Amino acid sequence: MARSDLLVKLVQSGSSGDRHLFKKTVQAIIAEEKGKQHHQLADRLQEVMVEKQPEPYVNGNGAVNGSASSQIEKLLYKSAPKVSLKDLYLEEVTLQTVSEFVQEQYRSDLLRSHNLEPRHRILLTGAPGNGKTSLAEAIATELMVPFYRVRYDGIITSYLGETASRLSKLLEYVSQEHCVLFFDEFDAIGKERGDTHETGEIKRLVNSLLLQMDELPSYVVVIAATNHPELLDRAVWRRFQIKIELGKPSESAIEKVVQEFEKRFPKKFGVSSVQFAKKLVGRSYSEIIDFLLDIQRKYVLSLPEGNLKAIAQSQLKSVK
Repeated sequence: MARSDLLVKLVQSGSSGDRHLFKKTVQAIIAEEKGKQHHQLADRLQEVMVEKQPEPYVNGNGAVNGSASSQIEKLLYKSAPKVSLKDLYLEEVTLQTVSEFVQEQYRSDLLRSHNLEPRHRILLTGAPGNGKTSLAEAIATELMVPFYRVRYDGIITSYLGETASRLSKLLEYVSQEHCVLFFDEFDAIGKERGDTHETGEIKRLVNSLLLQMDELPSYVVVIAATNHPELLDRAVWRRFQIKIELGKPSESAIEKVVQEFEKRFPKKFGVSSVQFAKKLVGRSYSEIIDFLLDIQRKYVLSLPEGNLKAIAQSQLKSVK
């Protein structure tokens, strides 16, 4: 049975003839039924909502590019998330912020009973290699929902209005279910509109994006990541309710990473985590993980004579 607030909105939209409210309400009901694994009912509702067959997509050369489903595949990568929060190395404040967000989504019915909506837009910033994409996927894992990753090569075109149209189709599609929609390198489409070096098409896309983000229901979790937050339009910044900066690890954080690696490997490095931290400070999480994995690989390949401590010391000496 759909939530009472959705049923009330459905009746309101029917009584007032508000097609927009009606469409949004039915989309929310479909998403809720999918979340309950009531796929037969959700599919039937979607069928009823279709007023006519979607027109085939025609590209700039006038060629027909297939069905609506094939169009969506060109705009999104869909996957079942596998990374979880316990797999990541996060600062305590970041972990607490994410945990609170997940609880809001899980207890959305309670919030709505008090006329409140859960937050559903997160902006991740920071240098490459510090876990922005992994954190987005981990949030999808915690929420137990599909993980969609936007394909810019399928969205951005040189044809007037086509980019915004494709973005609209993408957002319309994800509005049908509880999911995480991830925009990596968000500055590619969310750039400052006053940037004189950008084309009119990108500026139109920013305007369209802002309007459509406001229309997305709160069960669609939008996560955007950027290595260049200074390039984002100021209005884009305001759309995100949660902003998390993922910086390079401190020495104490590096020590924890080394200690975790030692727990997962049958043999200890033979070098203190403090020594690793002093040498590796200033590197990203991915660089540090690659460094530790490289030591373990060299050790395994040198067996049975291998000396893990000697290999670790040698690798640390090579760090500049």
